[in-house]
Amino acid sequence: MQEFADIFHNQTLLVAVLACLTAQGLKLAIELIRKRRVNLNYLVTTGGMPSAHSALVGSLATYIGLNMGWSSPEFAIACLFAVIVMYDAAGVRQAAGKQAKILNQIVDELFQEKHHFNEERLKELLGHTPFQVVVGLLLGIGIAMLFSTYSSLQIS
Repeated sequence: MQEFADIFHNQTLLVAVLACLTAQGLKLAIELIRKRRVNLNYLVTTGGMPSAHSALVGSLATYIGLNMGWSSPEFAIACLFAVIVMYDAAGVRQAAGKQAKILNQIVDELFQEKHHFNEERLKELLGHTPFQVVVGLLLGIGIAMLFSTYSSLQIS
């Protein structure tokens, strides 16, 4: 049972989750400012500004680098993991989102004439622009640095 409790004391994990949740919260705030309405779906959806995936992996790699060393194998693994996740967010998932948008347009145009077609719209906001990925990364780095600085002040 102690092993399970240890998970909640893992500061590296907590920093990464905090960065992800912060990014998701910022998505909600940005959407509130842009459209002047609350859309709670932004708390649980992919895509949008900033990238929560990038914030999570950016904070993870940064916190590991700060605490275990920039030349540690752990940092190397976290850094490569971050690059793969961010590439996927801006590349593969962004392309899938563009394809979904085009397919939704085709379905809309084909079935304008009240044909009874049980269509399920594809999710278009899957990935991120490179800018959204960079902003998420910078957010994650900032959160990891703040948390690391705060943690070192507590220890001293």
